[in-house]
Amino acid sequence: MAVTGLDHVNIRCRPADLPALRRFWGEVVGLFEGARPDFDFPGIWFWSGARPVVHIAARAKDSDPWPPADHGAFGHVAFRAEGLEETRARLAALGVAFREAPVPGFPLHQIFLQDPTGITVELTFAEMPKG
Repeated sequence: MAVTGLDHVNIRCRPADLPALRRFWGEVVGLFEGARPDFDFPGIWFWSGARPVVHIAARAKDSDPWPPADHGAFGHVAFRAEGLEETRARLAALGVAFREAPVPGFPLHQIFLQDPTGITVELTFAEMPKG
């Protein structure tokens, strides 16, 4: 496996937070709102050039306590990676638990794992699984 760079930052929020986050990341920071997969939860992807670098995910209900107790609004950190099959084999050989997720409508495949402190780490592959 080769990590080739930081892919994006994921920020969790409640649906009611979306307008303020849209203004902050768009108007204040200067990123533009762009294409986003058809996930089953609301959110916004903010792009810089040809890359979506900030992912906003409204995964909590407006009535939920905020911020969440685990890692606050920080959702996860994602790295671009190469070598999907080799990564699966390496993680299995090391006994590291992970889950996989194809990205709906995008040619990307994700592997999620946790670091020892519980932070979610995403490895994003621009290659699809074999088989």
